Amino acid sequence: MPLSVRIPYTRYLDDRGQALGELPGWVDDPELLLELYRQMNLVRVFDQKCIALQRTGQIGTYASTLGQEAVGTALGRAMTAEDVLIPYYRDTAVQLQRGVEMQDILLYWGGDERGSAWSTPTAAEDFPICVPIATQACHACGVASAFRIRQQPRVAVTTCGDGATSKGDFLESLNLAGVWQLPLVFVVNNNQWAISVPRSLQSAAPTLAHKALAAGIPGEQVDGNDVLAVYDRISAAIERARAGKGPTLVECVTYRLGDHTTSDDASRYRPAEELSEAWKHEPIGRLQRFLHQQQLWDERREQALQQELGERVNAAVEQFRAIPEADPGAAFDYLYQQLPACYGEQRDALLARAATMTGGEHG
Repeated sequence: MPLSVRIPYTRYLDDRGQALGELPGWVDDPELLLELYRQMNLVRVFDQKCIALQRTGQIGTYASTLGQEAVGTALGRAMTAEDVLIPYYRDTAVQLQRGVEMQDILLYWGGDERGSAWSTPTAAEDFPICVPIATQACHACGVASAFRIRQQPRVAVTTCGDGATSKGDFLESLNLAGVWQLPLVFVVNNNQWAISVPRSLQSAAPTLAHKALAAGIPGEQVDGNDVLAVYDRISAAIERARAGKGPTLVECVTYRLGDHTTSDDASRYRPAEELSEAWKHEPIGRLQRFLHQQQLWDERREQALQQELGERVNAAVEQFRAIPEADPGAAFDYLYQQLPACYGEQRDALLARAATMTGGEHG
């Protein structure tokens, strides 16, 4: 039987960038609008570079954010420096908004653990990228619980894809957050595909936001291709949690325009017609058209922005390439307080081989 509870859905701009009704008051701030547009473009340029680096063997498997830039950009802007992000593997846009350096992100996707040692104070307490599906939701409950115990007006924010909402970790975390009324916001990036499984085969729930109802917490949907709507509703959810009113689930309905990761080939399971239609709704063009209508943007500014972002990304890539390789022994050094003898032998053998290959010595 279909659920009769109505889930709120928010959308402010249509695909042409036209306002569908009255806009929030903060939209009158041109600097904020331009910064959202700038950040969405930055993550797309960086995303394209990451894919090129993976294809040429300079980094490992990478999860693209193509078509989903509005979700991460809006979330990063809505969070404060005191909040904590507990991310999943498609959160490049959020990390860039929170000051994580591009070369650190490249280090991470290059398989180097130093890529998670962020120097920026804003992200100092943020968790590293979580690749196992939905386990980060459990960690987020722990962080939010600590905020409650310490009586700190801080909020934990965790993200996941649509497929993760079918996992026990996610559902158990929702339940706990509801029972304990934790200062926690769940942001679901519903990009319609859990690798090769479409949304229609993942869950019989009318919306993924309906899953919040069983936990006794508010759930809502937002047009994930409308950065204004995403920013507005996630900001409201964060401030609700900060005010002691408990958790919220925000489902951002968008579309994954690229492959699941660079090790995937979506053309094997996704109809070309569906992808072509989805491109008509992508978020950057929508906001650009709105900015043009508000006389805040033009072609000259667009060309200047793209040149600036390209140079910035290329400079970050050169910084990444200049970082010395990690000591091969580091893979052994931080697993145990006292390294077991069998692993000590393996570490010594690896270092000896590395020294032979490089003609140098490793400590």
